[in-house]
Amino acid sequence: MKYEIKYKPSYAMLVVNLEQGETITAESGAMTYMTPNIEARTRKREKSILGSLGLSIIGGQSFWVNDYTATAGPGEAAFVSAPVGDITTLEVKPSQGYIIQKSAYIASTNTVDLDVKWEGFTKGLFGQGLFMLKAKGSGLLFINTFGAIDTHTLQPGQTMIVDNFHLVGFSDTCSYKVTKFGGLKETLLGGEGLVTQITGPGEIYIQTKNLKEFVEWLWTLLEPRVRSRAR
Repeated sequence: MKYEIKYKPSYAMLVVNLEQGETITAESGAMTYMTPNIEARTRKREKSILGSLGLSIIGGQSFWVNDYTATAGPGEAAFVSAPVGDITTLEVKPSQGYIIQKSAYIASTNTVDLDVKWEGFTKGLFGQGLFMLKAKGSGLLFINTFGAIDTHTLQPGQTMIVDNFHLVGFSDTCSYKVTKFGGLKETLLGGEGLVTQITGPGEIYIQTKNLKEFVEWLWTLLEPRVRSRAR
């Protein structure tokens, strides 16, 4: 499968060229265009309807995914994500998978298994609304970020502490621990909340912008207008 990521890093779009019979799976609503010979089939994200529904409610992901298959010759399809930001490609191998935010998923080859029930990470990061999934198998995984992607390679034993709202994903060869930022005072007043301590070997993917902070900043502009209209 051939692909290209256009308009990096702020307005990235994934363009996939499929040979006849090739398939790519994408998040529901991610498709921007496709050629007429691409056949799209919608299916539940996983076999268990309760599992899919639970993912939709608590994980921030849609109930459905779409499989796009080229029929009657090669075809082309393009995909984007809602946040203004970048798209990057991760190569999933039997010896190395990835742990990523569920909201970061945009597409993958059908040989990549997305374990949506994986509970190795703290559920919801103690109420912060961030849920993780584990990608394993063999193939390509496409993830999106809010802002640009900042990549760090950790050597064995090397550690980095990442704010949870900036953390997009990391290699499953890494070990990790979710913890509070400093003491109670720093957690309550420092504006950081919870962080994840990640130790190599492996890679870490960080988004340069924080969606939660962006929404809070946007509300400071909207709140005066909302209050004035409510009077």
